[in-house]
Amino acid sequence: MAEYSLTTPLTDEDMAQLKAGDVVKLTGTIYTARDAAHKRLVDLLDDGKELPFDLKGSVVYYVGPSPAPPGRPIGAAGPTTSYRMDSYAPRLHSLGLKASIGKGKRNDEVKQALKDNKAVYFGATGGAGALLSMCIKDAKVIAFDELGPEAIRELTVEDFPLLVINDSHGGELYAVPDRKAAGV
Repeated sequence: MAEYSLTTPLTDEDMAQLKAGDVVKLTGTIYTARDAAHKRLVDLLDDGKELPFDLKGSVVYYVGPSPAPPGRPIGAAGPTTSYRMDSYAPRLHSLGLKASIGKGKRNDEVKQALKDNKAVYFGATGGAGALLSMCIKDAKVIAFDELGPEAIRELTVEDFPLLVINDSHGGELYAVPDRKAAGV
């Protein structure tokens, strides 16, 4: 396991050095999007319209943050389960998305898209949304405000702690259980 400090936008070279299990502290601009926002992004693409942010080198965080308390740019901002975005992720990766952040396993199509497009899937610690929000220095809604917590936000993060779950080489952090050894 290695540790890296990376700054967005991410590059192919950034992705090539990462291996499943590596720790990354991410700084720069990332974007939030969950199910409803992903559907709208794909609808925009299908209609030949411009997206609200440039996918090239970008990072999408699967999060629906709570309202910001006084003096803070955002409330608790813990990851949501990623598989709900699996039907959209391969297309976004093919257009330049370099990383997504969430929790839980990804399907085979997403893992293949990561390999094909030199991208990674980062895990953020579930249940630690209040702590993660301390690494978010600024937050502003840039699209789909009517979606409330699921609106697309542009976040400025500093040393946002992540773990590489799926790398661009086909590596995966999640172990497959040895059922025989477990007596199951």
